Amino acid sequence: MRSNRANLRAGVSMAATLPMIAGALALGIPAAHAADTPGRNALAGTKPAWATAKADKGATSDNARVSARVYLAGRDAAGLAAYAKAVSDPNSPSYGKYLSAKQSQARFGATKAQVAAVKSWLKSSGLTVTEVTQHYVSVTGDVAAAEKAFGTQLHNFTKGSKTYRAPSKTASAPDSLKGAVLTVTGLDSAPHKASHHDTLPGPDAVFKNSGPFSSYYGSNVATSLPGAYGQKIPYAVKGYTGKQLRAAYGAGKYTGKGVRVAITDAYASPTLAYDLGTYAKKHGDKAWKTSQLHQVLPNAYTKTEECGAAGWYGEETLDVEAVHAVAPDANVTYVGAGSCYDDDLLDSLSKVVDNHLADIVSNSWGDVEANQTPDLAAAYDQVFQFGAVQGIGFYFSSGDNGDEVANTGTKQVDTPANSAWVTAVGGTSLAVGKGDKYQWETGWGTEKATLSADGKSWDGFPGAYTSGAGGGTSKNVAQPYYQKGVVPDALAKANNATGNRVVPDIAAIADPNTGFLVGQTQTFPDGSERYSEYRIGGTSLAAPVIAAVQALAQEARGGKAIGFANPSIYSRYGKKGIFHDVTDNPKGHGLAVVRTDFVNGYDATGGLAVSVRSLGKDSSLSAVKGYDDVTGVGSPAQGYVQSYRRH
Repeated sequence: MRSNRANLRAGVSMAATLPMIAGALALGIPAAHAADTPGRNALAGTKPAWATAKADKGATSDNARVSARVYLAGRDAAGLAAYAKAVSDPNSPSYGKYLSAKQSQARFGATKAQVAAVKSWLKSSGLTVTEVTQHYVSVTGDVAAAEKAFGTQLHNFTKGSKTYRAPSKTASAPDSLKGAVLTVTGLDSAPHKASHHDTLPGPDAVFKNSGPFSSYYGSNVATSLPGAYGQKIPYAVKGYTGKQLRAAYGAGKYTGKGVRVAITDAYASPTLAYDLGTYAKKHGDKAWKTSQLHQVLPNAYTKTEECGAAGWYGEETLDVEAVHAVAPDANVTYVGAGSCYDDDLLDSLSKVVDNHLADIVSNSWGDVEANQTPDLAAAYDQVFQFGAVQGIGFYFSSGDNGDEVANTGTKQVDTPANSAWVTAVGGTSLAVGKGDKYQWETGWGTEKATLSADGKSWDGFPGAYTSGAGGGTSKNVAQPYYQKGVVPDALAKANNATGNRVVPDIAAIADPNTGFLVGQTQTFPDGSERYSEYRIGGTSLAAPVIAAVQALAQEARGGKAIGFANPSIYSRYGKKGIFHDVTDNPKGHGLAVVRTDFVNGYDATGGLAVSVRSLGKDSSLSAVKGYDDVTGVGSPAQGYVQSYRRH
């Protein structure tokens, strides 16, 4: 299940906002442009792509209210990106020479003079400054004041079936500010959110899996049901646990001791501590130590109904339980956002960076690239770059809808996983056999067919596509240097002759049909709230699993932070025993499992539904030998963690 800043990126046995600037520099530095008004500097990407002349419905009322954030470029935006690259590249003499949070702000952050100048400009335009941080200045005011400040007119535009406010031309800032402004967000009123003065609701309604199950892959074959691909097929596993995942991904003796992992989501589960303790005890994981779990929460929550706050509880619980299952001695800090909107999620990421709460940050949320505005992309990339110079790496789930065509009608990748400054985590179907032995993986992509009425065949086999790992080629982000020579040109140049970012970078277990067993307090039909367990998947599972594996790798290298990991990951590509080279057809024939589900999601009173789920069928994406757009370089093999060990 993936918490889609508009949905949840986790697949409870199902799968669970921002547009970017074309031609963005490979280092992610926003390009400065002269505005069409003399004496002003254009803030590239502040006019959304959907704000077209055809969609223009005329000027917004001057008295309408605007709330905006003016992000600060700092004293050396180009230097920040360059240093972030240098300390992350194993071939650089500056590799690993990280700065502290205080040092990075002193070297690259906004100066007092820049902040004062920005505030003065905004106030002189008639806007009211409501908040000032080291990253941005928040303002409110009427449309007339916003138009004066940003040198543009605000109009109403149709977007789909709705109408939103947006700049009629690219916003700008005075040249006299000398590049102090990175971008401005909030001038357009379209929702920018991931997918929940409110009170948090109780737990979501209970969800349970029906048996029969396999205890490990293939242990319980459905001999009385129709076969598939020329053979009888097994029932889905009940759900893997930490012991099986540690064995599959080469944990060895490492436990993440001394490593700090942060997890960001929206809201906060009120039963998290109880659920974690109960789950660990039931499944043989190490008991949580008193000081091992920390939560950093906002002062207030908003938009709980719009964002589906209770739905985020399962995401948070999955993320924390998965990290602890794979890296049981790692310290975990959960950083909850006040809502599923980008401003709040950005604040959570900034808390991690500004206070260096962790070296590894797992994030199981996102949206499609078409919804990402370039202004927000710039704000996100700045946080990722500040993290990189401090040795902090960000891991984002790649999405649960494959190429997104079935979901949106358009082939596209997800964001923020598309950023060149994060590690995008794709998904696999994982087979762990008897004795916790790794058998194989396929790229995660599911087609579903139901049992016929007479029980002798699968209707419409192999059935319709349901979900799969997100991936593909960005339309907006330039190809990063670390992908050159590894990512095939057929992928990198699919949208642009000069090459674009391809997602994902690495992969791990994600298929809910071969998923992870999670334990969470849920609301039962009688109104009671009780602990219960169910199998779950999605790239929301893959991201914390990879984050946990990185914690093991960091321990293996003596505790020295890996930081932004992509250059290190790609430098290991092709070396023996480092990655499982995942393909869609590891056994030479089709693969599938049988699932029996409660129709009502809870018990058999509503009946049972029996289906066959084919594996390795991810929309137009394919897991093939070498790098691919479902699993990236592959999943961690037995030699991956060991490869970081200092000799």
